[in-house]
Amino acid sequence: MKFTTEQRSEIISEMASSEAGFNELMRVLLDSFSKQERSLFLEEHKGEQGNGFRPRRWRGQGCSFQLRIPRTRSGAFQPIILGILAAQESERAQLFHELYARGLSCEDIAEVGRRIYGHHYSKQQVSRLSGACYEEIQEWLARRLSPHYLAVYIDATFCSTRRDGSVSKEAYYTMLGLLPDGSREVLMIVNHPTEGAIAWEMELEALKERGVEQIDLIVSDALSGIENAVCSAFPTALHQLCVVHFKCKVLNTVSTKDKAEVGEELKALFPVEHTDTTPLAAYENLRTFARRWGKKYPSLARLDRERNAAYFTYLRFPENVRRMIYSTNWVERLNR
Repeated sequence: MKFTTEQRSEIISEMASSEAGFNELMRVLLDSFSKQERSLFLEEHKGEQGNGFRPRRWRGQGCSFQLRIPRTRSGAFQPIILGILAAQESERAQLFHELYARGLSCEDIAEVGRRIYGHHYSKQQVSRLSGACYEEIQEWLARRLSPHYLAVYIDATFCSTRRDGSVSKEAYYTMLGLLPDGSREVLMIVNHPTEGAIAWEMELEALKERGVEQIDLIVSDALSGIENAVCSAFPTALHQLCVVHFKCKVLNTVSTKDKAEVGEELKALFPVEHTDTTPLAAYENLRTFARRWGKKYPSLARLDRERNAAYFTYLRFPENVRRMIYSTNWVERLNR
């Protein structure tokens, strides 16, 4: 029996109006598409022969059905649908891994999988899928690195982490490297329960084990003891403390009526372009600022400390890179 275009449209519309009908329509279309793919493949590869079908399960938005994947004798034919199924499996593994990292139990993740993919996953399946990326992540964390970086930005962010059956906020240490050609690459993301200079020193030392020989500048926040960690791991590296953090800390110290004036002075204290100010001169200006405002805000008097000279290391570099290196903004954007 032959159908007109209008009749075919009506039949398809009727099938698609119900969930079961839509799923069946999807199955028929995907099977038909794969068979046509094999026909084209056989036309282009004379001597090849079809070799039946093999079943594969499709799981979509709340639906699940069996597909018949066409085969050839040599096994060289790979229909597009196999790539889609592989991508779907990878996507599902990434989703389960993300949910587990955010503290959901295997039972909770299984319920999410049932609602999204229309299939009940056992605890064992969830565990396997959530851990599917583990080997790839371990290879990435251990990969060889460039021997030379113009700058390495270091920062920690706190994320919910499951450990020993409970979930709490733990530190994730991130390092972002700036290569001589101006490109950037994530060097590592590792977990420690808390943030501290000793752990940072250990992770900086780990860079050397992966091939890093020279870092010109390390950019960090003013974590207690961080300068010692930097000096111990890479003695020749210069150290830049984050200017943006410093400005925010100072502005949060003063009253609302003084913020505008203090803000203008801070801008002048940290020149970036069109200046011949040396790091030493800039540090002396900071000491003057600390003594003057320290009379009104005693905590600001403590800015007159030698370690704060590290806020001006960026002035030792060319103007065209100063905005790139005077804060940890790049790595913080990555952490967000």
